[in-house]
Amino acid sequence: MTACIVGWAHSRFGKLEGEDIESLIVGVARAAIADAGLAPADIDEIFVGTMGVFVRQEFASSLVLQVAPALRFKPATRVENACATGSAAIHQGMNAIAARRARHVLVVGAEKMTATPDVADVLIRASYLKEEGGIDGGFAGVFGRIAQAYFQRYGDKSDALARIAAKNHRNGAANPLAQIQKDLGYEFCRTVSDKNPLVAGPLRRTDCSLVSDGAAALVLTDVATALAADKAVVFRAAQHVNDFLPMSKRDVVAFEGPALAWKRAFAVAGVTVDDLSFAEVHDCFTIAELMIYEAMGLTPVGHGAQAIEEGWTEKGGKLPINPSGGLKAKGHPIGATGVSMHVLAAMQLTGTAGGIQVDGAQLAGVFNMGGAAVANYASILERLR
Repeated sequence: MTACIVGWAHSRFGKLEGEDIESLIVGVARAAIADAGLAPADIDEIFVGTMGVFVRQEFASSLVLQVAPALRFKPATRVENACATGSAAIHQGMNAIAARRARHVLVVGAEKMTATPDVADVLIRASYLKEEGGIDGGFAGVFGRIAQAYFQRYGDKSDALARIAAKNHRNGAANPLAQIQKDLGYEFCRTVSDKNPLVAGPLRRTDCSLVSDGAAALVLTDVATALAADKAVVFRAAQHVNDFLPMSKRDVVAFEGPALAWKRAFAVAGVTVDDLSFAEVHDCFTIAELMIYEAMGLTPVGHGAQAIEEGWTEKGGKLPINPSGGLKAKGHPIGATGVSMHVLAAMQLTGTAGGIQVDGAQLAGVFNMGGAAVANYASILERLR
């Protein structure tokens, strides 16, 4: 049994003054239930995706119950899988539906990060601390090393990374939910300056995603129930692959986990990368988006730069990547990211994405990643009704 998304909600991402983890969760949960045309009493099970380590209120699952008394005594579980936490929560919701434990599942992803004093120190805990914990620059340092290794193998791709950053900021400028709604331009992104310094290895500030607050939520149901809903987006595939945590145990430049997740998703859906209308992918750093081009089969390995240099992944290209602005411009509140990707894909497929709408969007790819290609989730989505 597969699952369908029948309702959703999405907060603005950014530094949200006056919002805490509770208000973020409650706000999108209430809105998503209403968007699905349901009442709180109709929800059978709840999954909340949040890393939780950024705030004192770590036990967040029952915060959803603040939406309405009718949610009291519903099963609610917190889910965490690093930066893929949101997709992990969605998969748990799909499992509940497949097991026939639930008919309507509410999935919420949320994070409050901007009030945390040393975010880099918190984030590096999603690496293998015995080997990678001492890398300068936190996760930027981890991906700086990956970028250096990639450049050593395939040549300096700094200009391609700058084009990815510029593309995503250009897309984000049209997204009212994005943290940065400004087209920074290619020259700014490629030039090292006081406003755009080198952060780690060859990565500039514009190559790095943002520290963000935000939340997103969606309602899942089975296909039979979805056929009577006002709108429905079906999962043609949803695949999850976890790899070794230590980078020393794998070829990090090969992105084997992401490649396998995509391969399995395409096989289950019975499609290829050429069938996709667009994709929302995990550009925690621009080097990650470049390598995802290769992992999904858009280009051969080592040739990801071709996709951005020839405009393939621009909004009007043959496969728009991150029309939302991606993590780079939209923001990256960790627990919310995977849910956000699926919500924005559903909006595209239902023609309700506004200024970021991709014309004629029929089939979506979503790729959400935890750690340095450790937890890998690939989805293929299509409009059912």
